[in-house]
Amino acid sequence: MEDKNLKLEGLDCENCAGKIKSALAQNCAEDLQEISIQVATQDMRLVMACKHEKPCTKEEILAKVRAVIGKVEPDIQVIDPEKQETAQEKSYTWDYCRFTLTAILLVLALFSQHYWQIGFALLGYAFIGYDIVWKALRNLGMRNFLDENFLLLVASIGAFILGEYSEGLAVLLFYQIGEHFQSLALQKSRKSIEKMLGLQPEYAHILVNQEIQRLHPSLVKIGDILLVKAGEKIALDGKITTGKSALNTAALTGESLPRYVEVGAEVLSGSINLSGVLEIEVTHAFSDSTLSRVLELVQNATHKKAPTERFITKFAKIYTPSVVFLALLFAILPPLLGFGDWSLWVHRALVFLVISCPCALVISIPLGFFGGIAAAAKHGILVKGGHVLENLRNIKTMAFDKTGTLTTGNFVLDEIYAKIGTGNGLLALAASLEQVSSHPIATAIVSASKDKFPAENIQEMAGMGLMGEVLGKKIALGKAKLMHHLNIQNFQEENLVGSVVYMAINGDYAGYFLVRDQIKAETKQTLKDLKNLGVEHIAMLTGDQASIAHFVGKELGINKIYAGLMPQDKVQVLEELTATGEKVLFAGDGINDAPVLMRADVGVAMGGVGSDMAIEAADMVLTDANLARLPKAIEIARKTHSIVWQNISLTFGVKLITLLLGAGGIATLWEAIFADVGVALLAILNAWRIIKE
Repeated sequence: MEDKNLKLEGLDCENCAGKIKSALAQNCAEDLQEISIQVATQDMRLVMACKHEKPCTKEEILAKVRAVIGKVEPDIQVIDPEKQETAQEKSYTWDYCRFTLTAILLVLALFSQHYWQIGFALLGYAFIGYDIVWKALRNLGMRNFLDENFLLLVASIGAFILGEYSEGLAVLLFYQIGEHFQSLALQKSRKSIEKMLGLQPEYAHILVNQEIQRLHPSLVKIGDILLVKAGEKIALDGKITTGKSALNTAALTGESLPRYVEVGAEVLSGSINLSGVLEIEVTHAFSDSTLSRVLELVQNATHKKAPTERFITKFAKIYTPSVVFLALLFAILPPLLGFGDWSLWVHRALVFLVISCPCALVISIPLGFFGGIAAAAKHGILVKGGHVLENLRNIKTMAFDKTGTLTTGNFVLDEIYAKIGTGNGLLALAASLEQVSSHPIATAIVSASKDKFPAENIQEMAGMGLMGEVLGKKIALGKAKLMHHLNIQNFQEENLVGSVVYMAINGDYAGYFLVRDQIKAETKQTLKDLKNLGVEHIAMLTGDQASIAHFVGKELGINKIYAGLMPQDKVQVLEELTATGEKVLFAGDGINDAPVLMRADVGVAMGGVGSDMAIEAADMVLTDANLARLPKAIEIARKTHSIVWQNISLTFGVKLITLLLGAGGIATLWEAIFADVGVALLAILNAWRIIKE
């Protein structure tokens, strides 16, 4: 057996991946033992095992694989990284050129005389529609032609038959622009995943007989000793055997406070060592490490998300074969039954096809969704596709990250207790000592004080706090652990929610400072508005400790609280929430939220404060990280859906009446023109209303 990784350039949907996998399983069953396809990264992994009586080579199997894929998905290119073939991003230069040229030709056609109009329209058709025509004809030869390409071909040719050359050209132009922006969105998502894969350490330092060896993390074994210096990333999960330090675990938990660790503490891959040197005994292999599992979750998340098929694809599957079948019936059945000659019914069948031309739907439905996306953008909401609006309108369950989403993510001094002196006096002394530290809690204390004095003999007690002298007084500032270590007189530990910083002056307990992450000003009202819009269940998913999570949840009226979660735990909780069959929205802002943002039916990222990875992984971005935008997004989604279905009802209603009249020989091409052009215009004007939202 031999593993082989390939790139499938041009693979954009789960449906295409399913067709490829099914075709390979059917045609290469004796060559392939396992087939795995990742749409998010365009990766295909094959486990090759030749079971033929006659031995076959790897090259022969790969050639067969390429042939099968080329038959079922001719537009997908199979690339072999081992042969230094690199998957290149699609160049959009030609697309921009032909969009511009076609738009110019469309304007010229609109304001030209008859023959010039035909010429400009045909030239524009050649620029913008050559690939659609080719795909429709190719699929016709493959007996798989009843798709959106054939529908667009019927729509545009129908418009040309009616003499509406500009409309026929506009149909293709709008469709191609929509496809272009969808492709751009997919490219950005793919880039974000590749960027996250870059978070994985490229090497690990191993201690072997007191010598340092540099190895790839995949070569490190359980029981080996990692040497991690300050500023380095921990490559594998393990347990500290020597040293103590503070770790930045934001990539895994989303929490901005460092975690202090010492001998015996369990540490996770992906954490960054902030100070000191650590020796860590490896407890999990590279493939089982926390960071590897998170990255795997990101790559696999889109596979578990319910696929949303584009409306035009679903519409084409039903409408196109129905219309073609009925037209054939009109042309063949009546003459066979003796209700007139062949020429009469063939003509009526052609009129029927012309009347049924779906230009109004092909133009107005995408325009309705584009209008909804534009309306959302005006309110600071970036929506990555019409399917997001469709999913958003019926959301009944929402889950939120805490830090940076429901709260500001910035620590603020919330309370001062002074056992000695005054609160402002203690604050000035504490700020004077803390101004040498960049710790988030220290920053909160320093920012709260107007007065600061020089500090001397500053000493950092790793994992406990600071000591020093200010205005001739010996100051100790830090955790309860520091107070106990110094045997501070009259010290009393407090049971408070938040980060408590205790203070001692000249060996006596002086008081404490309570620092908390603050709830965003708009959060409470936003949650009320969401409930008024029909959201029934609201949950909090956070990596923070349970006491803080429940404190924030109580303030906001959130009953379902899941605390102390790693990224994989968040995905598991979301799986449980989606088990009811309802669509679930998740809002978050950190790298650790990327897997669950991708897995959610609607993933919402906080723009501005959110990580790039979260923003790229999400379906929707609140550009100013203001949760109050969320209820407005739901309102826009519902209005967009309403307008789209108004257009569908209007178009089908008018067309049905006209089709019945055409079948009876009453409607002529003039009625056909109204049924097509007039309804298309009305539908476009109706769709335009959403942009004013």
